[in-house]
Amino acid sequence: MNEVADQKNLVPEELPKKWGWLLALGILMIILGTIGMFMSVWVTLATVLVFGGFALAGGIFQIIQAFKAKEEKWAGRLPHLLIAIIYILMGIIIVVDPVAAGLGITLAIAALLIAIGITRIVYAFKCRKQKWRWILPLVFGIIDLILGIIIIINWPISGLWVIGLSVSIEMIMNGWFMTFLAFVVKDLGKQASNSEDSQANA
Repeated sequence: MNEVADQKNLVPEELPKKWGWLLALGILMIILGTIGMFMSVWVTLATVLVFGGFALAGGIFQIIQAFKAKEEKWAGRLPHLLIAIIYILMGIIIVVDPVAAGLGITLAIAALLIAIGITRIVYAFKCRKQKWRWILPLVFGIIDLILGIIIIINWPISGLWVIGLSVSIEMIMNGWFMTFLAFVVKDLGKQASNSEDSQANA
């Protein structure tokens, strides 16, 4: 019980100190995301290169894991090594030619959007008896389908901006979320401080 009480007492003291950092980070993400929307090609290439770097790092760690594994026979280490080779080859291909990798990833994104759109539309028609509730998945399904078709129609040119634009929009959305969260945290800190003052005066 004492530990729980101590944690509750610590939270109001920490909240006012952190809201400024949350606000600054949120504003920074909004600014970077907005800039990224006008530089979507470069953001696409940077994102693809980072993905390739993660793939290489994952492959190296997988090799280390394969030799650290407590397996006396190579049959036990072979799956780890095969996965490591796939990761490393994928990372090398991406880093050597990020443009081609971006085109391939964009095409995969378009195919995924079309598959999700069709699935949502089919699900919506199956739920037609649920009054207006089937309209929402239908609308989202149509939007996914249209986006996927637009990407494919404009491919391979779309492969130069789709990933960068998606990352930039995601940064802006997260930036706004963190900005609103900062003000919520600030208000919670003020409320906690006011309640402590009222209890002290009582």
